[in-house]
Amino acid sequence: MAGHGARGRSGGRPTLEEVAARAGVGRGTVSRVINGSPRVSDATRAAVEAAVAELGYVPNTAARALAANRTDAIALVVPEPETRFFAEPYFSDMLKGVGAELSETEMQLLLIFAGSDRERRRLAQYLAAHRVDGVLLVSVHADDPLPDMLSQLEIPAVISGPRSAAETLASVDSDNFGGARSAVEHLLSRGRRSIAHITGRLDVYGAQRRVDGYRAALCDAGHEVDEQLIEAGDFTEEGGRRAMAELLRRRPDLDAVFAGSDVTAAGARQVLREAGRRIPDDVALVGYDDSAIARHMEPPLTSVRQPIEEMGRAMIDLLLNEIADRRPAASRGLDRHQVVLATELVERASS
Repeated sequence: MAGHGARGRSGGRPTLEEVAARAGVGRGTVSRVINGSPRVSDATRAAVEAAVAELGYVPNTAARALAANRTDAIALVVPEPETRFFAEPYFSDMLKGVGAELSETEMQLLLIFAGSDRERRRLAQYLAAHRVDGVLLVSVHADDPLPDMLSQLEIPAVISGPRSAAETLASVDSDNFGGARSAVEHLLSRGRRSIAHITGRLDVYGAQRRVDGYRAALCDAGHEVDEQLIEAGDFTEEGGRRAMAELLRRRPDLDAVFAGSDVTAAGARQVLREAGRRIPDDVALVGYDDSAIARHMEPPLTSVRQPIEEMGRAMIDLLLNEIADRRPAASRGLDRHQVVLATELVERASS
């Protein structure tokens, strides 16, 4: 039998042609399998993988990338200040999911911050040189120029949450509307009637959908939406403190708060305690993300769980398909490129 160790018929390293001959397929088919293309049948993929294993074939990564005009690298771009990235569990959980899924490939991951105009200009120059095969873009604001720039450069890209209902780029998100609605329905079921909402940044579509879910839950229960109980936040702890102080000034009779993130809820809790409000006796509190912050708060925080690590994994899967199939998204249809994952309300002592 041929194929013990890493030697082909010539006595040197096995070649792509030898793998193709062993599998009974063409050289191009072997290349597609090795490069992870989805356009290969399961039976053909299995035959090629068996031939690779039998011959001990090791791809020449550098030559393959050069021939395919690929870099075998993708960029995770965060259009936020570095301080926010390291302060909020959402980003670390997302990075964990991305890293775990990418570890199954030969791709390298670059982490790039683009929170300032200068950083954006530098990123534009870097991407224009096609130094990465694709981009993951997280925490996208409605007016962010980066998604359109990626489209113009024809760089495969996936974003964590669409910019609007008419998003054209591939995206992965959680059910923000349903998650918010479940949080408010929970508070209503506990007899709370003056339920405030501290929003996230309202130039983020996911935050807008949470406001929509909040409103829908109240309307479905026959309650009028009181605009005085909605205060803009920005997903940060300081934003939660500012918003909570304003809500107490405006509506001191409130008996529940649904915060746009766990970090925001932590800021709101501090202000409630300083005002002498007991949680949950006087004011019930619910957050969003179900991060470690929620579990370690006192009392532990009821929170809407986003499958953030799973979202990171799904983004990688989607991006690798985009890289393997570089046709414009418009020519493929958008249904399979807008992924929405379910959320879950985790009840704890704060509500």
